[in-house]
Amino acid sequence: MAQQPHRQTSECFLIRTAYLLLEDGRRFDGNLLGAEALALGEVVFNTCMSGYQEVLTDPSYTGQLVTMTYPLIGNYGVNAEDRESPMPQVAGFIVREASRVHSSWRSQEGLDEYLRRHGITGISDLDTRALTRHIRSQGAMRGAIALADMPVEKVMGRIQDHPHMEGLDLACGVSTSEPYEISAVGDERFHVVAYDFGVKAHSPKLLSERGCRVTVIPADTPAEEILSDPPDGLFVSNGPGDPAAVEKAEAAILGLAEADIPVFGICLGHQLICRAFGASTFKLPFGHHGANHPVKFLEQQTVEITSQNHGFAVRSGVGDEIPGAPGLRLTHVNLYDGTVEGVEHRTLPVLSVQYHPEAAPGPHDSRYLFDTFLNLMEERRGC
Repeated sequence: MAQQPHRQTSECFLIRTAYLLLEDGRRFDGNLLGAEALALGEVVFNTCMSGYQEVLTDPSYTGQLVTMTYPLIGNYGVNAEDRESPMPQVAGFIVREASRVHSSWRSQEGLDEYLRRHGITGISDLDTRALTRHIRSQGAMRGAIALADMPVEKVMGRIQDHPHMEGLDLACGVSTSEPYEISAVGDERFHVVAYDFGVKAHSPKLLSERGCRVTVIPADTPAEEILSDPPDGLFVSNGPGDPAAVEKAEAAILGLAEADIPVFGICLGHQLICRAFGASTFKLPFGHHGANHPVKFLEQQTVEITSQNHGFAVRSGVGDEIPGAPGLRLTHVNLYDGTVEGVEHRTLPVLSVQYHPEAAPGPHDSRYLFDTFLNLMEERRGC
């Protein structure tokens, strides 16, 4: 007999009223989801239709109240396999409807129970379409999820005291405190050191599946320590916050690149690589958060559908030039707004992209970039 899907109704789905307040005074009423605590952060929206557990556990969302534009969230529950980090990283969670039933053979827990267990405050039953349209027109802004009986004036005071995302170094707060290693699957081909600025679990996994032993290191590890036992390649991970605030990383990245060690970066790692070579970054009005962003690969004249999660971008120039970074050339462009999505160095073995080629649950259009990174390491070994 075929295995039946696990189907369970949440045990204690009590109605607890709450509201979301934005720093411009806009208020959205709804019902509390998860923990009964005030949640503060930058309010952004994500357009993914699935993968809410990966969103919740993505360290790049540290400090943010994430709005899911897909209307029904929680219908397949959560499990221990799909997480990108050991626990939720979002500051708060905002959904139109939180499913009272989670139905999947892989489900181990309901969304409300999961959020409560980890102390994450959420809100449901509010107009996420209106909220998304407001953020699109006014830009991402600070906000708070509060219990209905908490005075608006008090909540607004807490919002005003909460720091803006600009200037925040959040990467060190989510980085590993001690190095750890992930063994290669099958025969070991390369040893890759991965800077952890908020690395998602899927990135080292894809490297491991390609025969790489991956050593994940803290964000503040100096280049000299890495060069004392040079790896075959350096992976620079995704992460939260303002890349301009993660200044120590730039010198380390530059040091390894100039030592002719192949470097591959994604998301925050892409921004840090670009800044290391002289480029500048700026804050996007409402960021790119979703799994449906079209990106043009200029060399191949092809379009990739990509998963993205960032609030900052690299400043672009004319043609393939990156202002302030003559050593870099543009390789990928966002077809929504023309922003920089990928670069490579003109002479050094360095490449980076703004999006997530390791995306889980998808799309998987860009996984070839991991193979490109392995080719760079192979070429260096053959020199």
